[in-house]
Amino acid sequence: MTYRRSAGSPRGEARRRELLDLVTEDLAVNGLVDFSLRRAARAAGTTHKVLLYHFDSAEDLLERAVAQLRELRISRSLGAAADEPTLAGRVRALWPVLTSGESWVLDQAIGLAIYDADRHGGLARGGTQQYLPALVSLCPPGWEQERKADVAAMILATLRGFLIDLRTSGGDPVGVEAGFVALGRALDREEAAG
Repeated sequence: MTYRRSAGSPRGEARRRELLDLVTEDLAVNGLVDFSLRRAARAAGTTHKVLLYHFDSAEDLLERAVAQLRELRISRSLGAAADEPTLAGRVRALWPVLTSGESWVLDQAIGLAIYDADRHGGLARGGTQQYLPALVSLCPPGWEQERKADVAAMILATLRGFLIDLRTSGGDPVGVEAGFVALGRALDREEAAG
C-alpha cells in the first residue's frame, strides 16, 4: 500500500487535480517522448518532490495524465456520434475525432505499452477499460449486455488496427477506407439481426 498525504484531504485532492491538469496539457502538446518527473514538474510549475507527494510515481502520473487525455477524446467522440441513426454510422463518426488532436500522444502510449509491457502495460489496459464502456453505449439499447460487450470489443480491436495502419502507411487512408466499408457491412448485418 502506498501512502499519499494528499489523499482524502479536499485541499490536497484539489491540488492534485490541478497538477494533473497541467501535466496533461504538457503531454497534449509535447507527447510522451522524454517524459520524466522533472519535465512534468516544470510543466506544473513545481518540483518533482511535490509531484511525488501527490502521485505514487512517474508511471502513476503518466497513466493518470494519459487517462485524462483519453477521457477528453472519448467525450468528443461520443458527441460526434450522438446523432447517427445506425451503429455503423456512430462508429464511422468517431473516426475523425480518434485521429485528430491529441491522438498522436495516445498512439505513443500504446507504442510504449507494446515496447515495454512490464513498465507501461497499464497504458494499454487503461485504454481498453476506458474505451469499451463508451463503445458499449453506442450499441442498440435492446441488445443483451454480453452481445454489446462482444461487439464493442470487436470494434475496439478493429479501430486500433485502423489506427496502426494509418500511422504506419504514412497517413494513406486507402486501407482504412476499405476497412471501414467492410466494418460497416458487418455492423449493419449485426444490427439487422436484432
